[in-house]
Amino acid sequence: MSALRLLLTGGAGFIGANLALELAARHPGWELVALDSLHRRGSELNLPRLREAGVRFVHGDVREPADLRAAGEFDALLECSAEPSVMAGVGGPRDFLVETNLFGAYRCLQEAARHKAQVLFLSTSRVYPVAALNALAYREDETRFELLDEQPTPGCGAAGVSEDFPMQGARTLYGATKLAAELLVCEYAENLGLATVIDRCGVVAGPWQMGKVDQGVFTHWMLSHYFRRELAYFGFGGQGKQVRDLLHVADLADLIDDQLARPEHWAGAVVNVGGGREVSLSLRETSALCQEITGNHVEIGSDPETRPGDVRVYLSDCERLAALADWSPRRSPRDVLTDIFAWIHEHEALVASSLGGT
Repeated sequence: MSALRLLLTGGAGFIGANLALELAARHPGWELVALDSLHRRGSELNLPRLREAGVRFVHGDVREPADLRAAGEFDALLECSAEPSVMAGVGGPRDFLVETNLFGAYRCLQEAARHKAQVLFLSTSRVYPVAALNALAYREDETRFELLDEQPTPGCGAAGVSEDFPMQGARTLYGATKLAAELLVCEYAENLGLATVIDRCGVVAGPWQMGKVDQGVFTHWMLSHYFRRELAYFGFGGQGKQVRDLLHVADLADLIDDQLARPEHWAGAVVNVGGGREVSLSLRETSALCQEITGNHVEIGSDPETRPGDVRVYLSDCERLAALADWSPRRSPRDVLTDIFAWIHEHEALVASSLGGT
């Protein structure tokens, strides 16, 4: 593949920085630029890593056209910027979330159109409506909830939720802004001829993620076990049986590399990207793995009340993706959590400092 000029917005965040580093290692001849406002705590820790890998960093905000133009010319845009918290805007300020996730995406599309660049937009499984997801038929097993194959709603079965799932209903403000941005991406593809891809990611995890309870939950769980911080199971009876699939960020990089290499093949694709049923965990199962890997036991409380926007089970049905690429996750849940543990152990003081101490 010839030399590519790639702009990664949100490029100092967990996903953006890790993708930049993976792509820089695979393609030494590429010109990679990471643009980030450094709004999220911990993103500054990625700056030395980016610099060492030869990725140019631009301190800028996707909401500001001048900042995007300062990044220079590019052939492809990997749009990773977002306010990723599901709870953002719930009972609090909403301006930053809407302006970043929607208006920021619009500014990025405007700049991509100016360069006639390929656009890879990282979206989220949170675009699917919460009430419809929680109305799915399920059974309760010893450690998790499981979806049944027969469902009252099309586009879903035991394998998870597909892109054909009905979209009527509320989906949290975070999910709504990402879905609105998806619609803009489709319009720019249709009206301006941009080659675009929309990747609806499930939970992405791995080293250098400053996980929180409402964003990066698997890393948050490992961090809490490592530093012996108390945890709690919230919602759905408070037993920790709610389930998410997870995807190692390096597995995501494999897919992104293919999408950048074949823009015509991927043009117009809207696909779920996740671990699916095979790479999934409940919180209860995550606790057992974290305890085994760290050797630490932490107190885990219980609050049966379900919070707004929470979902009992989400699994990505990636059948549409499988038809487009010979790709599937290579790393198991244990692999993901072990890699996170190794990162924390190697950089314990740095991680503790970023998290505000132990």
